[in-house]
Amino acid sequence: AMDFDTQETVIEYGADRKIERILPTERNDAHRLIEECMIAANVAAARFLQRNKIPGLYRIHEGPTEERLKKLRAFLGELGLGLSGGEKPTPRDYTRVLEGVKGRADAHLIQTVMLRSLAQATYSPANAGHFGLALEAYAHFTSPIRRYPDLQVHRAIRHILNGGKAADFPYTQADLLGLGEHCSMTERRADEATRDAVEWLKCEFMLDKIGQVYDGVITGVTGFGLFVELSGVYVEGLIHVTALRNDYYQFDPVGQRLRGDRSGQIYRLGDSLRVRVVRVDLDERKIDFELIESGRRDEKPRSPRSRGPRKKG
Repeated sequence: AMDFDTQETVIEYGADRKIERILPTERNDAHRLIEECMIAANVAAARFLQRNKIPGLYRIHEGPTEERLKKLRAFLGELGLGLSGGEKPTPRDYTRVLEGVKGRADAHLIQTVMLRSLAQATYSPANAGHFGLALEAYAHFTSPIRRYPDLQVHRAIRHILNGGKAADFPYTQADLLGLGEHCSMTERRADEATRDAVEWLKCEFMLDKIGQVYDGVITGVTGFGLFVELSGVYVEGLIHVTALRNDYYQFDPVGQRLRGDRSGQIYRLGDSLRVRVVRVDLDERKIDFELIESGRRDEKPRSPRSRGPRKKG
């Protein structure tokens, strides 16, 4: 399986049900052991479905699309790196890159871009394997929070254990196709609802911190600005491109950066910044920052005469 070094957080609430602090979670050997046991159970369940030829919902995770793969290879190429595997790279090809960049200053940046090149996992009665886990068959049989797909898999297994045949199982492929699409949609909807609630709580947490200055790291670069996560606070906000008043900035999607036309100043995914909180909007769930200092200067700034379409800031 591919091992992305991602940082998860846990929110601690006070007696007033407001955020008291946000802390990073730590994975120890006990966590890893439980995860491996859960994966083993899920793999065993998927193989049972296959062996008995009974319809079931698989957890599928397909490889990167042609477009995402092209963008990823262009990004890696700028850093002198390459992803092998041709049109259909394997999880092992991804792992070789991840292992090769360990210890580099830009390792987190590379991991982030590689992770974003992958599709979201879904549910389907047509087993397509799980790319991220490098497994030929995977199903959700067990989980800390029970999911409907788990129950459907339980019903299929119980049907066989009770002496039933695949032919008389009450769920058809067509039924499961609809259930898979519905469960995938409701999973995304639940994730969005959770994100929305957490973003509102984080905005409330930052209301009394307007004007304060923090260190942060760029977590996203777009044509309209920089997303920055505050170090040690784990709250994300935006520096809008119009707040970068010293230059006209162009967005480079391949390099994941904004580049100043005149100065050569660049702001790139993973860069450290110092920012001030200037606005918090509870209704919109948005936090705005302004830049205090940082960024890096390009070795070859563009000539003002060669500028193309530009974004004013």
